[in-house]
Amino acid sequence: MTANEWVKTREDGRKVKFIYQELPDDGAFITAQIAGNEVVYSIILTKVKNPLSRDDVEGRFESELLKK
Repeated sequence: MTANEWVKTREDGRKVKFIYQELPDDGAFITAQIAGNEVVYSIILTKVKNPLSRDDVEGRFESELLKK
């Protein structure tokens, strides 16, 4: 299992930390957390084509991150 994490600054200035971890059997665990926010959005994906790109991971959270 490999893990990758990065921080991206969105157009509105908010910083979001993403974590992507590959799981056995073509699975993945991904999270997103807005800086200064206790809420962590997380998704367990099954049967995905690993490795996912950063754009793939960020795109999974787009609707949640649009909320303010």
